[in-house]
Amino acid sequence: MVSIITQVDTSHDDMIHDAQMDYYGTRLATCSSDRTVKIFEIVSGQQKLLTTLVGHEGPVWQLGWAHPKFANLLASCSYDKRVIIWKEVSGNQWERVYEHLNHDSSVNSICWAPQEFGLQLVCGSSDGAISVLSSQGDGIWDAKKISNAHSIGCNAVSWAPAIPVLGGVSGDASSRQMVKRFVSGGCDNLVKIWKLDETDEKWVEEQRLEAHSDWVRDVAWAPSIGLPKSYIASCSQDRRVIIWTNTMDGPNSSNWSYKILHTFDDVVWHVSWSVMANILAVSGGDNKVSLWKENFDQNWICISDMTGNKNN
Repeated sequence: MVSIITQVDTSHDDMIHDAQMDYYGTRLATCSSDRTVKIFEIVSGQQKLLTTLVGHEGPVWQLGWAHPKFANLLASCSYDKRVIIWKEVSGNQWERVYEHLNHDSSVNSICWAPQEFGLQLVCGSSDGAISVLSSQGDGIWDAKKISNAHSIGCNAVSWAPAIPVLGGVSGDASSRQMVKRFVSGGCDNLVKIWKLDETDEKWVEEQRLEAHSDWVRDVAWAPSIGLPKSYIASCSQDRRVIIWTNTMDGPNSSNWSYKILHTFDDVVWHVSWSVMANILAVSGGDNKVSLWKENFDQNWICISDMTGNKNN
């Protein structure tokens, strides 16, 4: 059974939409419909507000910490159609270092790439497009846009782990290379896998996964622990969580199968994997967070079920 070890009073003035710990687990960033982002220091169960970031003109939906090798960078996306990248320039002093303004509607989801791929951020928008932002760390950002990635809109994006794959004819270790992929979910009820065509430097749709009967609200590609298997979790307005599994050649095979983890009593909003990829957290409109684990029979069982506080 999982128990709550601490609660954070954020003092946000409206609904909280996301909360993300940094790489070291000592800082917590939160965002809200009050249009602000707050950063807290969390030490020994105690919280301290470090700063409040103000810059968005609408509800802030999601946050993402970059890997610390790229300095202290935090990305945020909002209903105001913008993505803002914030940087800590000195102790608890943050400034906006980049704003992406190339979407025509709400930006609903952002996700930083594995650090092996460099400084890259994927963004999904209600305008149906997906943007991939990249930088060499020099303050200059390049943006590649996938137009009409999802009809009606894109709700969620998640990078695939950086897994070396054999390339070339010889298949020896010296020819291993990283293939860049991410998964997205949208209002067209689809889960899509995108791959970077290194030749044309263009993102192409590699696979579409169909099983949901309503809007896909979140997707999460599980971290790699060295096994020849890939997992993607998706959740939907149809109240279901689906686990997509690829066992042939990891993410390099088109042979994806799926299993319905559970049908819940209400819409499912978010799914999130543990670092070891063996536990999946699920949260939804039923005001519960449940934890799921795959047993030896390859069935997913609920190992914890927590009811949250309805007051923000």
